[in-house]
Amino acid sequence: MKVQKETMDFLIALQDNNNREWFNERKSIFKEHQNDIKSFFVEVENRLQQTDQIESHSIYRIYRDVRFSNDKTPYKARFAGSFKRATAALRGGYFINIEPGASIVGGGFYAPNPSDLKRIRQEFEQDDSEINAILNNGKFKKAFGGLMGSEVKTAPRGFDIDHPAINLIRKKQFYVIRNFSDKEVTSPGFIDMILDTYKTLRPYFDYMSAVLTTNLDGESMVD
Repeated sequence: MKVQKETMDFLIALQDNNNREWFNERKSIFKEHQNDIKSFFVEVENRLQQTDQIESHSIYRIYRDVRFSNDKTPYKARFAGSFKRATAALRGGYFINIEPGASIVGGGFYAPNPSDLKRIRQEFEQDDSEINAILNNGKFKKAFGGLMGSEVKTAPRGFDIDHPAINLIRKKQFYVIRNFSDKEVTSPGFIDMILDTYKTLRPYFDYMSAVLTTNLDGESMVD
């Protein structure tokens, strides 16, 4: 199972002709590519289930919500989706974005709720040695570079601006991405690359799951 070059060619053409008239004339072609991508995501999930527990996957709509955007182009010229880890004990989600010139694979925590965000920050405040060991692992750094996500400008309320881990504490999102070329995306080995990327991400997920399912004393908060 692979991403077809014709699928990438369609997305490139959509980038250049991002309007409803062009798209509607080729909607049947879009549906064919969409079905191929759906099958691709099913295959990724089936293989990911061999090493992790996945509750479900979702593929995002190609239609853009332009109501509050300065960019009024109606379509996102990409196929993207995510895989949700199962059970209350396993936190985080994997992500794939297939887009000409901007394909990425990764995962993490894009919109943690206030209680989760506070718990993560408190853990970093108490002891940042374990998260730094994960982030500084050679294979992890080679794949992802570093932890990404928006952050507050100074320090969150209740935290010391001079804390040694303030660069972690000020984050509001906690995710990583690995970039892939169009050639890699359409290669027969792309699924293997995706699964290897997720395997490299797994220690981070295991750590964050432990943080988010325990209190600061290490006591479990899930049944």
